[in-house]
Amino acid sequence: MATKKTQKNKKTKGNILKGVVVSDKMDKTVVVSVSRFVKHPLYGKFYKVSKKYKAHDEGNVHKTGDKVEIVETRPISKDKRFKVIE
Repeated sequence: MATKKTQKNKKTKGNILKGVVVSDKMDKTVVVSVSRFVKHPLYGKFYKVSKKYKAHDEGNVHKTGDKVEIVETRPISKDKRFKVIE
């Protein structure tokens, strides 16, 4: 579902990823699951790999199941390195 966009927005610096919100229980933070397809180096089969990122959500707008785009930013906390963009 998610791949890195090579084209960067003029306002933002950093990679833009697409994913699905899997948790919104924290204040001003959502956990976004980003999936991508990877080719096996020996056998050549493609398989899905997912990674979860904590992203800053000012205003607590996004809920579980929403599709969102996140962008790399400066470190906001110990684990948060991404911000949700509209």
